[in-house]
Amino acid sequence: MSKSFSALMAACLLATFGCSKKEEEPAAEAPPVQVATLARQDIHRIVAGDGVLFAVNQASVVPNISKSVQRFLVNRGDRVKAAQLVAVLEHADLTAAAAAAKGQLDQAEANYRATTSATVPEAVTKARTDEQAARQQADAAQKALESREKLYQDGALARKLVDDQRVVYAQAKAQLETAQEHLRALESVGQEEQVKTAAAQVESAKAQLQVAQAQLAYAEIHSPIDGVISDRPLYAGEMAVAGTPLLTVMDISRVVARVNVPQAEAASIKVGNPATIVHVESGLEAHGRVTVVSPATDAASTTVQVWIQAENPGYTMKPGTSVRAAIVTELIRDAVVAPAAAILPGKEGGNSLLTVGADSVAHLAAVELGVREGDRVQIVSGAEPGQRVVISGGLGVDDKSKVKVQ
Repeated sequence: MSKSFSALMAACLLATFGCSKKEEEPAAEAPPVQVATLARQDIHRIVAGDGVLFAVNQASVVPNISKSVQRFLVNRGDRVKAAQLVAVLEHADLTAAAAAAKGQLDQAEANYRATTSATVPEAVTKARTDEQAARQQADAAQKALESREKLYQDGALARKLVDDQRVVYAQAKAQLETAQEHLRALESVGQEEQVKTAAAQVESAKAQLQVAQAQLAYAEIHSPIDGVISDRPLYAGEMAVAGTPLLTVMDISRVVARVNVPQAEAASIKVGNPATIVHVESGLEAHGRVTVVSPATDAASTTVQVWIQAENPGYTMKPGTSVRAAIVTELIRDAVVAPAAAILPGKEGGNSLLTVGADSVAHLAAVELGVREGDRVQIVSGAEPGQRVVISGGLGVDDKSKVKVQ
């Protein structure tokens, strides 16, 4: 009896101890969550893409003649205005040629006036006198040139003096040829023909002067546009070659972002759509509009190129750098909008969110998403305005679990 009683007492004590331990275990505490209320709001459809910045305008300053650079008036990075003088080429010979052409025109005009006002015999006599004087001047200029060339070869005279005398000789020779032509015309034709010939000589001299002045004007290089000097490959004294860029001017008061967007999303983009471009490295933003939507798709990347033009105050955005663009293609009014933080991964690749009722019980709801704008997302189906959704602390919370709303 004593052994049975002892065993019975031990069993009772053990049962009592076990019951008390079971009653002391606390119930699982509801996890804390933060919630937000779904509401109807306007939301934009955004098409995003990566791109590269380009200047809105660029011009290569190309000389029309091949001459050495006398001096530059700008350096790389300088801002210039359209028509501003930026460089000067060597032009001593062009100046002399223009002066010679001007002299020939003056002679032709004087000859024309004399021909129209004088009789033929008087004109012939004067023409012979002019021809003789021109011949003497040409002979004297030739002898002086030969003498200077000899002195130059002997090292006794500077090259510049020889070049100057060559210009003098060329002018004297031109005067002689003009005088000879005038004399032959007077001796061979009548007064009417003389006048026509003189008039033609005037027109020819004018044309030669225009050509010489144009060549001289080519020695001054002007900027074709407003902008910044982005490249200057030569230094003063080096040869500028006709057709080869001497300077490059970029207009970066505005920039163009050439952005590649997926083909499926490009159909909604139209010229004039507002857009924002963000510099990848610095985070600088610029707001602009779509100016070009390419009609063709790039076969390699299956993307469509879109151009966005934006103002660039202070020239802070540099061409050639990478940007991220966001293009607004549509405004959706009165959409059901939820914070992006409320969206959870659903089954089979879908999306879901946790709604919380007045009883603080969370319910897992599968939802269909629409457009996304920043930290907001459109709920197409699966939730209604006014519902509270979990935006923080929802991971790991099971369907129909009790939660503590903070």
